[in-house]
Amino acid sequence: MQHLTVLGLLLACAASLCSAAVVIENGMPILWAHTASQMTDLPIENGVLNPDPWHYLHRMSLYRLMIAATDPFMGCMGTNATDSPFWGLPLQLGWMLTSGRLADPTGASTCGLQTGDTMCISTQSWWGCVNYFVSALPVLSAAQNGFMGPGLQVQMQMPAGVEDLCTNYADCSARFPDAMSKWDAFFQGLKAANESPLPDAEKRDSLLGLYWTAQMASTYASAVCNARQSHYPSTEVSFAQSWLNSAEYVSAAHFQSNMAKSVLFMTPLPSRILQEGDSAPDIPDLSADENHTLSIFAWMQKANNLLGGTLVRLWGRAMCSMNTREKGKEMLEQLLLDSSFVTSSFLSIVTGMATSC
Repeated sequence: MQHLTVLGLLLACAASLCSAAVVIENGMPILWAHTASQMTDLPIENGVLNPDPWHYLHRMSLYRLMIAATDPFMGCMGTNATDSPFWGLPLQLGWMLTSGRLADPTGASTCGLQTGDTMCISTQSWWGCVNYFVSALPVLSAAQNGFMGPGLQVQMQMPAGVEDLCTNYADCSARFPDAMSKWDAFFQGLKAANESPLPDAEKRDSLLGLYWTAQMASTYASAVCNARQSHYPSTEVSFAQSWLNSAEYVSAAHFQSNMAKSVLFMTPLPSRILQEGDSAPDIPDLSADENHTLSIFAWMQKANNLLGGTLVRLWGRAMCSMNTREKGKEMLEQLLLDSSFVTSSFLSIVTGMATSC
């Protein structure tokens, strides 16, 4: 099939030929052209949408359908067709695919490998499990709140033996009530904002606040995936933890994870799973940008741990107004994208901003 050939090229590129992570293809998320453009392109049983979120194209299709369903309510985000904050999620899923993070890390199957089913998302993948909470859960909430069509019910397929994840709205609400209620609040806020007389800048900031609150609630709920980290090298686990930690900063700053911004932040992510002995900024087969990003992530995690969680709390306190959140977004861009930006200045600026709130 054509998409397997495309994926093979992307995986080869990510493994050896390219100097950064592969997150877009022809200006869109990976294999976007092969995803469902309407509900009826996905499995439906007895009137219930029954997608397989362990198939990459199904999970990516859910993003495509959710973006299309919510776009009419996203006018305050900007005039571009890719200004919705949801675009960060399919780009992230594409990065996980091309970097090998959705494949079976146990070696017990060829799920997700070039030698097996390249579209398979392993239920043993920590990355695939964590991503489930920011794909399946928001889609279930969007459907419940009427965005996907009147009365549409969704039941996610789940392989036998996977008992720590939920499959429908009622199940997810019972098992992960905080995450689901936060997604409900976002989608309800999206409807309300569409009728609000407030300026677009205020509506955007408020909606992004609701969006990131829901994202973080999903991230906290995904702690049920943690046992799967035992399948990975310690260096990859450390990166995974620092990656989760970085979300605290973008969340508090109400980062607008549209297509353009998300590509900037994801392209320097590591294009393969880290192995024992990998030590940034001196990993020879990763680009300078990838090494820099890994160093910054590790520094932010280490600084926060040394300070007993104070750095994240200080940052959260500093992001107390639309004005400081705008400054915060600029600082994050400098920190992650400008290798000459000194980390010590980040600490001093954040401390100053927090005391002024």
